[in-house]
Amino acid sequence: MAAASLNRSGRTPRRTLPIVAGVVVLLAAVLVAGTYLYDRSQRDVIANGVRIDGVAVGGLDAAEASRKVEGQLGRRLGQPVTVSLSSRRWTLQPTEAGVRVNVANMVDQAETASHEGSLFTRTVRNVFGGSLNRDIPLVIAYSHEAVRRLAVEVQAAVDRPPRDATVEPSGEGLRAVPSQVGLQVDYSTLGERIDRTLVGLTAGRSIHVPTHAIEPAVTSANLAAHYPAYIVVDRGAFTLRFYNHLKLERTFEIAVGMEGLETPAGLHKIEWEEENPPWYVPKKAWAGALAGTVVPPGPADPLKARFMSFDGGAGIHGIAPEEYSSIGHDASHGCVRMRIPDVIALYDKSPVGTPVYII
Repeated sequence: MAAASLNRSGRTPRRTLPIVAGVVVLLAAVLVAGTYLYDRSQRDVIANGVRIDGVAVGGLDAAEASRKVEGQLGRRLGQPVTVSLSSRRWTLQPTEAGVRVNVANMVDQAETASHEGSLFTRTVRNVFGGSLNRDIPLVIAYSHEAVRRLAVEVQAAVDRPPRDATVEPSGEGLRAVPSQVGLQVDYSTLGERIDRTLVGLTAGRSIHVPTHAIEPAVTSANLAAHYPAYIVVDRGAFTLRFYNHLKLERTFEIAVGMEGLETPAGLHKIEWEEENPPWYVPKKAWAGALAGTVVPPGPADPLKARFMSFDGGAGIHGIAPEEYSSIGHDASHGCVRMRIPDVIALYDKSPVGTPVYII
């Protein structure tokens, strides 16, 4: 009689279909409820594969993640930033820079990322050991003014202007003072490096000061070329020494200013030159009736052949042969007197701008 429950085709009677459908619906409801409850149980757990600035926090709840991040980032970002150049050091402490890491914000982002996707994709990922592969970027604040102050301090200590090679004249001759290459901090690059190091974007906490050299306009190598002519007047020895590219070429006998009208000491330069010049008589008491006048070239003009002006009115000039006896004496009104052939030879090699050092 049991066989009577089946129809002749061997199929389940239609009255059993509602029962099967009910079971399926029940199982689906259980699955959905279970999935929901499981997902709810994981809502405070960060998904596997999630990192915060490189710190793995997958599988941790918010409190655990916060402690781990604070510990690891604290060790990394709590160290001072050191700026160095050769033996010099400058240090910026994170406390000085007002460094503040927003751990709560980053953990919130990690939790939000962990709950992306649908209920079922999250559950499948969690149940079957999937990972999210997400790295939450560092959220940090600090004082840009502190970085600027450090960069300015380093720049002030390091910057060095170039020094041109020059000549130091004396009674013994000309001494070459060597040039020096200048040094300048690349301020913008230094500030960027401090920023990046302070927030942990570099491998270490040390920075080398970026600099570049500044070449002087006159180097030791081209110093001689810079001084094609140089004149040194030694009043005590009554000599004028002419240097060609810093090498002594010739020494001339001269006369210089008398007592009270001395040839002015110091470093001067030839300001203007003239061949067969007139005499522009200075307005001085010693000039008498000629003061302020112009004596044209000729017998009455004491300036013979050439005149090279320095220090305003004084100059180097030739004198008439009948006055050659004054050479070797304090005899002029402040000028440097030379024999005519000598002053012509000097004039031809001493352009405007030639230094004239008088001792």
